[in-house]
Amino acid sequence: MTTTAAPFAADDLVGALRPFGESTMLPASAYVSAEVFAWERRHFFAASWVCLGRTESVVPEGVTQRATSVGDVPVLLVRDPSSGAVAAYANTCRHRGHELLDAGQESSRRAIVCPYHAWSYGLDGSLIAAPDFRDVATFDPSAHGLVRLPLRDWHGWALVNATADAVVVDEHIGELDGLVAPYAPQSLVVGATHDYVVAANWKVITENYHECYHCPQIHPELCRVSPPTSGENFDLAGAWVGGTMDLHDEADTMSLDGHSDGVLIPGVDPRKVLYLGLFPNLLVSAHPDYVMTHRITPLAPDSTQVECQWLFVDGGVDPAYAVDFWDRTNRQDWHACESVQRGLTSPHFRPGPLAPSEDAVHQFVNLVATGYQGQAPHAHR
Repeated sequence: MTTTAAPFAADDLVGALRPFGESTMLPASAYVSAEVFAWERRHFFAASWVCLGRTESVVPEGVTQRATSVGDVPVLLVRDPSSGAVAAYANTCRHRGHELLDAGQESSRRAIVCPYHAWSYGLDGSLIAAPDFRDVATFDPSAHGLVRLPLRDWHGWALVNATADAVVVDEHIGELDGLVAPYAPQSLVVGATHDYVVAANWKVITENYHECYHCPQIHPELCRVSPPTSGENFDLAGAWVGGTMDLHDEADTMSLDGHSDGVLIPGVDPRKVLYLGLFPNLLVSAHPDYVMTHRITPLAPDSTQVECQWLFVDGGVDPAYAVDFWDRTNRQDWHACESVQRGLTSPHFRPGPLAPSEDAVHQFVNLVATGYQGQAPHAHR
């Protein structure tokens, strides 16, 4: 991660960097400034390890190429039709920089062809044709292959580093791996996917996720199946924040009536739910019988796309019991987050203190604030 500091005045982050019990939230500009947002896209997203989604689906079956953006960097995802292996490249032609595919575009061709001057590449990124360069003695095709980007499959999710200069992925993930591994998410089956666009900054959504101080006020269904003051937060190595919540004695899982229509995930605690946020954009909520994820994509300072997926042991399970509960809970959260975003634009907003139960929010705010100063996110503790 770069050491370039974010565009804040010297004392803007002082409150957010204080120890828990003395600290405040981030300044309003962290949530509303276009300049800060642009910095985050490059340094928190492109220069970190961003989740693209399930590895099996980031390049759909039958497609060999798909273009996307990670932060502010165009990325080309490529699937080898023989092995099914997925690789990531800079979506930038080595001739004049033209994008090889427009963002969101897909192709099933066996070669990657730049639409500008027809430079062509194999699916392995090697240059296979450069029109009019055949007789240029000083031209070496092997020196002009596509720039390959680090891509890692982590328990079935594809993580990419779009600038190719992030810290080692294992250091980034840290001890989160030991908490997620027992749920074997790579072997689970996607039962449902919902997409939301929330009129709030991505950090507002993440901060809301990491506390249940608000639960008695806006989540009556959640409070019926889990005590809002239950559980504890972790303080372990890695670029992540998270903790646990307990289930009420009469609840088998988080659903509207506490009943589960699913299958227990072998070897996990049947009485706890884990809430885990891998910086910058993957939230993993691990239940005894399903794993739910929120994958966050910032669109603007005040707009965020959230993909919510539910994963189950058995592909034949009707996911409605989990989906109905969390869709209602999500919408309650989105309403609150959008109200917070509007409040942040007020000239009367001042960063408020954190409640005693908001220690996970403090961890996240500290991670962000130290990141603004150029520190790698895994080193925030």
